[in-house]
Amino acid sequence: MAQPSAQSPRRLMALQLLLWHSILWAGQEAAPLVSVTSLPPPLPLPRSFLLKSLEQVRKIQAGNSVLLEKLCATYKLCHPEELVLLGHSLGIPQASLSRCSSQVQQLTKCLSQLHRGLFLYQGLLQALAGISPELAPTLDTLQLDVANFATTIWQQMENLGVAPTAQPTQGTMPTFTSAFQRRAGGVLATSHLQRFLETAHCALNHLVQP
Repeated sequence: MAQPSAQSPRRLMALQLLLWHSILWAGQEAAPLVSVTSLPPPLPLPRSFLLKSLEQVRKIQAGNSVLLEKLCATYKLCHPEELVLLGHSLGIPQASLSRCSSQVQQLTKCLSQLHRGLFLYQGLLQALAGISPELAPTLDTLQLDVANFATTIWQQMENLGVAPTAQPTQGTMPTFTSAFQRRAGGVLATSHLQRFLETAHCALNHLVQP
């Protein structure tokens, strides 16, 4: 009586694998491709929110410019670029708004970056407390305006349902060991804030245009 070939189970297994791959490939071909046009549109931002935000940006820019001018006039600290190395040693951070450029604007991520940046600069302004009695009122007003703008952004994120479950926590702020360091830190922090606000203004102005 003829014995079964030893290669038969191997051939059967090979046929099963071939059939399985054929089914898998057919399923992949049948699956619809997700195109960019099929993605959900960005969440709309109310015009009232955009106009209010632009107004708050301009107010902060004005107060920030006053503080920079006073630091220049009083302490002759007029050139932030000359303080860059000191800024690195002090650990003065900058906030990014890379998600808010008109080319890659992603509204929810832009709002999140904007809020985190304002929160960062609020902390930096708090770290400048005691910079000088003459500058204290201007610094306090600027800090309050930044906090109010951050609240506006957070409330809009909540309205859209994209706010995190909790407010961000403040990271480590620079420590100043001398009056000069604090004033130089003030120049750098307000210069960074000014550039941040310019980007925010451009992004908001782009959105508010019909």
